[in-house]
Amino acid sequence: MLNEFKEFIARGNVMDMAVGIIIGAAFTAIVNSMVGDLIMPIIGVITAGIDFSDLYISLDGQQYPSLAAAEEAGAALIKYGAFINAVINFLIVAFVIFMLVKGVNKLKRAEEEAPAEAPKPPKSEVLLEEIRDALLKK
Repeated sequence: MLNEFKEFIARGNVMDMAVGIIIGAAFTAIVNSMVGDLIMPIIGVITAGIDFSDLYISLDGQQYPSLAAAEEAGAALIKYGAFINAVINFLIVAFVIFMLVKGVNKLKRAEEEAPAEAPKPPKSEVLLEEIRDALLKK
């Protein structure tokens, strides 16, 4: 059983998956920073700082001055504002990832379409061509 486990771990796809997960975690940090530190402040300015997180419906029929007060009272709540924030955040993250993937794909296409340089001929061939050209000039 130990040998089978060693074979399983040694397979390339397991290592590829591990690398993918690690890169994915690092990429997640980049995307979250981009959304939280760059895009959300701009959206906050555009929407005049509207925050949906305090929007809720109390299922016990009572009115509370804030979400925190309702939670402290132990009321059953539908926190639809948090859901709206989550949807907005998802859409922003999805758009950022879309733009990053689109940029990477554009770079890959440009790289694939770039003509490959012809390999340089050997020095002896270059020398023979120079001799031929010199003889043709005479």
